[in-house]
Amino acid sequence: MDIRGEKWGYLKLLLKQNFKSLMFIGEYSHNLDEKGRLAIPVKFRSDLAKGAVVTRGLDNCLFLYTKEEWEILAEKLANLPFSQSKARAFSRLMLAGAMDVNIDKQGRIVLPEYLRNFGKFKKNIIVAGLYNRLELWDKDNWNKYKELTESEANDLAEQMGELGI
Repeated sequence: MDIRGEKWGYLKLLLKQNFKSLMFIGEYSHNLDEKGRLAIPVKFRSDLAKGAVVTRGLDNCLFLYTKEEWEILAEKLANLPFSQSKARAFSRLMLAGAMDVNIDKQGRIVLPEYLRNFGKFKKNIIVAGLYNRLELWDKDNWNKYKELTESEANDLAEQMGELGI
């Protein structure tokens, strides 16, 4: 087989698609409408086009995963020891709170009311990219969290240094 030919080009394309490195980064401000719809930043829409899962996150935010990333996490959660109460509690938080979402033609997802309540969402929402997931925050809560984290940046850096970062 000629490695410069059409078959090789097709194989390279398949490999590139299968090993595509997903990376959500950045901070974006969007408004939640009266029907609970949130516009997803344009640069993330193609990664979420095959569907996504939104669930309760930590620090009163929501986590938004691609289907593929969600399946990886869900499998890990399903394999936690159910005999341990903290493992059961964390699995319940993440799995029972999860909801499939699809992006509409305007690039929006609908956030269920129970998740909007969990996140204490008002109108202004921050969409923050965190490598393999997006976090959805009420803007006021995000600003408070960010201000606190930024004030502790030096201590955080030292602790991460101990972890090899």
